[in-house]
Amino acid sequence: MRDFFAIVIVILIILIFFIPDKARVENNTKTPKYLGSEACKNCHPKEYSSFSTYAKKSTSFKSIQRVKKGLTEEEIHKCYFCHTTGYGKPGGFVSLEETPHLKNAGCEVCHGPGEFHVKKKSPLYIKKELTMKDCEVCHTSERVKAFRYKPLIHGGAH
Repeated sequence: MRDFFAIVIVILIILIFFIPDKARVENNTKTPKYLGSEACKNCHPKEYSSFSTYAKKSTSFKSIQRVKKGLTEEEIHKCYFCHTTGYGKPGGFVSLEETPHLKNAGCEVCHGPGEFHVKKKSPLYIKKELTMKDCEVCHTSERVKAFRYKPLIHGGAH
Protein backbone atom coordinates (compact mmCIF):
# COMPACT_ATOMS: atom_id res chain seq x y z
CA MET A 1 0.00 0.00 0.00
CA ARG A 2 2.85 2.32 0.89
CA ASP A 3 4.48 1.70 -2.50
CA PHE A 4 1.21 2.54 -4.22
CA PHE A 5 1.08 5.99 -2.59
CA ALA A 6 4.73 6.62 -3.44
CA ILE A 7 4.05 5.81 -7.10
CA VAL A 8 0.98 8.06 -7.15
CA ILE A 9 2.97 10.93 -5.65
CA VAL A 10 5.78 10.49 -8.19
CA ILE A 11 3.26 10.46 -11.05
CA LEU A 12 1.59 13.62 -9.74
CA ILE A 13 4.95 15.39 -9.44
CA ILE A 14 5.78 14.43 -13.01
CA LEU A 15 2.40 15.65 -14.25
CA ILE A 16 2.62 18.93 -12.36
CA PHE A 17 6.24 19.88 -13.03
CA PHE A 18 7.37 18.10 -16.16
CA ILE A 19 4.36 17.96 -18.46
CA PRO A 20 3.23 21.49 -19.27
CA ASP A 21 -0.46 22.13 -19.00
CA LYS A 22 -2.40 23.71 -21.87
CA ALA A 23 -2.63 27.14 -20.20
CA ARG A 24 1.14 27.33 -19.63
CA VAL A 25 1.85 26.35 -23.24
CA GLU A 26 -0.64 28.91 -24.57
CA ASN A 27 0.81 31.69 -22.43
CA ASN A 28 4.35 30.89 -23.52
CA THR A 29 3.49 30.82 -27.21
CA LYS A 30 0.98 33.65 -27.30
CA THR A 31 2.26 37.22 -27.35
CA PRO A 32 0.39 39.52 -24.95
CA LYS A 33 -1.50 42.44 -26.49
CA TYR A 34 -1.35 46.07 -25.52
CA LEU A 35 -4.56 47.26 -23.88
CA GLY A 36 -3.99 50.99 -23.36
CA SER A 37 -3.65 52.91 -20.11
CA GLU A 38 -7.39 52.89 -19.45
CA ALA A 39 -7.04 49.18 -18.64
CA CYS A 40 -4.79 50.12 -15.70
CA LYS A 41 -7.17 52.68 -14.23
CA ASN A 42 -9.41 50.43 -12.08
CA CYS A 43 -6.64 48.58 -10.22
CA HIS A 44 -4.12 51.44 -10.12
CA PRO A 45 -6.28 54.59 -9.75
CA LYS A 46 -3.65 56.69 -7.95
CA GLU A 47 -0.93 55.92 -10.46
CA TYR A 48 -3.31 56.40 -13.39
CA SER A 49 -4.48 59.76 -12.09
CA SER A 50 -0.93 60.95 -11.50
CA PHE A 51 0.18 59.69 -14.92
CA SER A 52 -2.76 61.33 -16.69
CA THR A 53 -2.27 64.62 -14.86
CA TYR A 54 1.51 65.03 -14.87
CA ALA A 55 3.20 62.82 -17.47
CA LYS A 56 3.76 64.51 -20.83
CA LYS A 57 3.69 61.15 -22.52
CA SER A 58 0.03 60.68 -21.54
CA THR A 59 -0.76 63.14 -24.34
CA SER A 60 2.27 62.46 -26.53
CA PHE A 61 0.30 62.03 -29.76
CA LYS A 62 -0.38 65.78 -29.69
CA SER A 63 3.33 66.29 -30.35
CA ILE A 64 3.06 64.31 -33.58
CA GLN A 65 -0.01 66.23 -34.67
CA ARG A 66 1.70 69.54 -33.85
CA VAL A 67 4.79 68.87 -36.01
CA LYS A 68 3.39 66.61 -38.73
CA LYS A 69 2.79 69.43 -41.20
CA GLY A 70 5.72 69.32 -43.56
CA LEU A 71 6.80 65.80 -42.57
CA THR A 72 6.62 62.83 -44.90
CA GLU A 73 4.52 59.80 -43.97
CA GLU A 74 7.77 57.91 -43.27
CA GLU A 75 9.01 60.65 -40.91
CA ILE A 76 5.69 60.66 -39.07
CA HIS A 77 5.86 56.88 -38.63
CA LYS A 78 9.31 57.26 -37.01
CA CYS A 79 7.62 59.42 -34.35
CA TYR A 80 5.16 56.64 -33.57
CA PHE A 81 7.85 54.45 -32.02
CA CYS A 82 8.21 56.75 -28.98
CA HIS A 83 4.95 58.70 -29.01
CA THR A 84 2.48 55.80 -29.12
CA THR A 85 2.11 52.48 -27.29
CA GLY A 86 3.60 49.38 -28.87
CA TYR A 87 4.11 50.71 -32.40
CA GLY A 88 5.76 48.08 -34.58
CA LYS A 89 5.13 45.34 -32.03
CA PRO A 90 2.43 42.63 -32.03
CA GLY A 91 -0.82 44.08 -30.72
CA GLY A 92 0.57 47.63 -30.60
CA PHE A 93 -0.44 50.94 -32.18
CA VAL A 94 -1.26 50.71 -35.88
CA SER A 95 -3.20 53.89 -36.68
CA LEU A 96 -5.65 56.34 -35.14
CA GLU A 97 -8.48 54.53 -36.91
CA GLU A 98 -7.51 50.97 -35.90
CA THR A 99 -6.00 51.48 -32.43
CA PRO A 100 -7.05 54.86 -31.00
CA HIS A 101 -6.65 53.54 -27.41
CA LEU A 102 -2.89 53.20 -28.03
CA LYS A 103 -2.30 56.61 -29.62
CA ASN A 104 -0.38 58.02 -26.65
CA ALA A 105 2.72 56.63 -24.95
CA GLY A 106 1.00 54.96 -22.03
CA CYS A 107 1.76 52.72 -19.07
CA GLU A 108 2.64 49.75 -21.27
CA VAL A 109 5.49 51.60 -23.01
CA CYS A 110 7.52 51.16 -19.82
CA HIS A 111 5.78 48.23 -18.14
CA GLY A 112 5.16 46.05 -21.21
CA PRO A 113 1.95 44.73 -22.78
CA GLY A 114 -0.74 44.36 -20.13
CA GLU A 115 -3.03 41.65 -21.49
CA PHE A 116 -1.81 38.78 -19.29
CA HIS A 117 -1.32 41.07 -16.27
CA VAL A 118 -4.95 42.22 -16.46
CA LYS A 119 -6.40 38.76 -17.20
CA LYS A 120 -4.51 37.00 -14.43
CA LYS A 121 -4.34 39.95 -12.01
CA SER A 122 -0.75 39.01 -11.31
CA PRO A 123 2.39 41.18 -11.10
CA LEU A 124 4.35 38.34 -12.73
CA TYR A 125 3.13 39.45 -16.16
CA ILE A 126 4.24 43.08 -16.05
CA LYS A 127 7.59 44.81 -15.65
CA LYS A 128 7.75 46.44 -12.23
CA GLU A 129 11.37 47.46 -11.63
CA LEU A 130 12.33 50.01 -14.27
CA THR A 131 15.82 51.35 -14.98
CA MET A 132 17.33 54.13 -17.07
CA LYS A 133 17.83 51.53 -19.81
CA ASP A 134 14.06 51.35 -20.12
CA CYS A 135 13.92 55.12 -20.65
CA GLU A 136 16.79 55.09 -23.12
CA VAL A 137 14.77 53.07 -25.61
CA CYS A 138 13.24 56.40 -26.64
CA HIS A 139 15.44 58.92 -24.86
CA THR A 140 18.66 58.31 -26.76
CA SER A 141 21.44 60.91 -26.61
CA GLU A 142 20.57 61.91 -30.19
CA ARG A 143 16.93 62.58 -29.28
CA VAL A 144 17.87 64.32 -26.04
CA LYS A 145 19.88 66.86 -28.06
CA ALA A 146 17.28 67.21 -30.81
CA PHE A 147 14.31 67.72 -28.47
CA ARG A 148 16.06 69.25 -25.43
CA TYR A 149 14.70 66.45 -23.23
CA LYS A 150 15.45 66.82 -19.53
CA PRO A 151 15.30 63.40 -17.90
CA LEU A 152 13.33 63.03 -14.69
CA ILE A 153 13.88 60.20 -12.27
CA HIS A 154 10.15 59.53 -12.15
CA GLY A 155 9.20 60.84 -15.60
CA GLY A 156 6.20 58.54 -15.61
CA ALA A 157 4.66 60.70 -12.86
CA HIS A 158 3.88 57.89 -10.40
